Amino acid sequence: MSLNLYSNSLLRLMSRLLLLSSLLGVIAVAAQASDKPRLTLSQQAEQGRIDSKKTEQSQLEKARQAASDTSSREQEIIERQEPGEWQQQQLEKSQAQFQQRESRADKYLREAKEAAAKERKIEEK
Repeated sequence: MSLNLYSNSLLRLMSRLLLLSSLLGVIAVAAQASDKPRLTLSQQAEQGRIDSKKTEQSQLEKARQAASDTSSREQEIIERQEPGEWQQQQLEKSQAQFQQRESRADKYLREAKEAAAKERKIEEK
């Protein structure tokens, strides 16, 4: 019986300790929350404007950096190209297209001559 009584009192003591530690935890959280200064609406608005300016400046700097990077890459590409390289490429393309058209025209002319020759053969019979 004394063991049972001892375990009951131990259980009550443990439950009280648990309750006390929970209560202390809640008090500590509330104390931390009250440590932060509460800002008025005008202070919050001013802080928002400051944050907005910082963000805007950051974004502007990033945009400037990106523009600078782009122009430097463009300059590198221009420097790598030989003078007249683009004109030479365009000339080669146009010559290739001309030769294709010429060969097509020759083909059509040859086919037309063959067709005309076949018609004459039919008439001769």
